[in-house]
Amino acid sequence: MKVPSLFDSKESPKPQRTYRLSRSKIELYLECPRCFYLDQKLGIRRPSFPAFTLNSAVDLLLKKEFDLHRQKHEPHPLMQAYQIEAVPLWHEELNKWRNSLQGISLLHQETNLYLFGAIDDIWENAKGEWHVVDYKATSTNREIDLSDDYKAGYKKQVEFYQWLLRKRGFPVSKMAYFVFCNGIKNRPQLGGRLEFELSIVPHKGDDSWVEPTLFEIEKLLTLKETPPPNPQCPYCQFAEKAKR
Repeated sequence: MKVPSLFDSKESPKPQRTYRLSRSKIELYLECPRCFYLDQKLGIRRPSFPAFTLNSAVDLLLKKEFDLHRQKHEPHPLMQAYQIEAVPLWHEELNKWRNSLQGISLLHQETNLYLFGAIDDIWENAKGEWHVVDYKATSTNREIDLSDDYKAGYKKQVEFYQWLLRKRGFPVSKMAYFVFCNGIKNRPQLGGRLEFELSIVPHKGDDSWVEPTLFEIEKLLTLKETPPPNPQCPYCQFAEKAKR
């Protein structure tokens, strides 16, 4: 949600310290500037949820599977099925970029914001261009696409990674890919194993929103007073009702 009233001044001092912002913190700002401010300035975080350990297991196994083809410099059969002319990228820093505690990072000089994000995978096409790839686990009987409202965050996620890689000087394609692992629910019984159907959904990214968002964040972090509650944020509304 945009809050133009917070940013009336065209000139503002830069944040006095360097803030370290992950992709998820950028998403938090887009959801609610107040919650972001409380998180970054006052250390008051939203209530957390248990980790999705099943999703993490799927993510790890997919990385291992694609790494087998990465070592051979050959496409995964799923890539061939979708006629994607690329191979999993080999790069000496890839394991670092895939590490959630490190990721690919960048100090944005204009705002003094240190930005980072952990990338699931990168594929390289015949032109030498890099495709950002993100793994997603789900279980649905519907056709998998990116039309659901909550998947707007998926799109922004890969676009932020595209922006980071471009700022680091790498040859990034506009086309990103999502590898969806869809848990099959129509089996007669579990039988000690969960089976998945794999599919690839392409997304033509547009990272033009990233830079303006960083300047908005820079201005927000210089405010001395907490922004007003966001009427569209359930966390803000819960806190207001609790006070009353």
